[in-house]
Amino acid sequence: MKPLVSTELLAQHLQDWVVVDCRHNLQDPEAGRRAYLAGHIPGAHFLHADQDLSGPMTGSNGRHPLPSPEAFVATLERIGVGPEQTVVAYDDMGGAFAARLWWMMRWLGHDQAAVLDGGWQCWTAEGRPVDTAVSVPRPTSLRAKARAGATVDTAFVLSHLRDPAMCLVDARAADRFRGENETLDPVGGHIPGARNRPFRDNLDAESRFKPPAILKAEFEVLLAGVAPENVVHQCGSGVTACHNLLAMEYAGLAPGRLYPGSWSAWCSDPSRPVALGSP
Repeated sequence: MKPLVSTELLAQHLQDWVVVDCRHNLQDPEAGRRAYLAGHIPGAHFLHADQDLSGPMTGSNGRHPLPSPEAFVATLERIGVGPEQTVVAYDDMGGAFAARLWWMMRWLGHDQAAVLDGGWQCWTAEGRPVDTAVSVPRPTSLRAKARAGATVDTAFVLSHLRDPAMCLVDARAADRFRGENETLDPVGGHIPGARNRPFRDNLDAESRFKPPAILKAEFEVLLAGVAPENVVHQCGSGVTACHNLLAMEYAGLAPGRLYPGSWSAWCSDPSRPVALGSP
């Protein structure tokens, strides 16, 4: 399945696809749930970025560590995702949080997953139906197993900092990458050697993904000859990095791997090197 679907296609499948509302605000963690209760795509279920799409924090594994595969499978079963079920995620941030769910589905080997291109804003701007009723799930049984090699940990990143077999791509905004205006993590800066690709660069002026050919050309410039499969994606906490993973797949490039802990895990140990400014 292609990683993006249009509002038109989703509207045709509201009765047979599982739709997931992933709206979230890092500064106000309950904003997404309030927004869902105020109005959502009919039949959509709400999954919370902190509670459903993340696991327990230890102080060294980042702000949004991955849940165990078993815990995530249980979450999917709770909202009615079966083995052959198509899942479409949306948010109101250009896919920043919806892409996390999309990647997690692929991580478990469930390829029938996509993000709604244009998200909530596009859906409502087109006058499509909105509901306020909390969707009643039909629990299912789902067998899934995490794909080997989909992620790397902090030890891997640290041991490969000067290795051309790893190309780090940081999805945070340019100012945070440079170490400026850091409000989410205790330390500003970036992992030495990382290349900056803010996730919003994947979007056009209407917060829809740019055409595949444009994305492909832009990523090829960024990678400068590095094979796409050697890319390790990171951000602040492993969420918006998934946006770059989706964009690369949409562009027809091997998406690479995810460093789930990302900057928030990296900077938890003051002995690890930190870079400031532009690369």
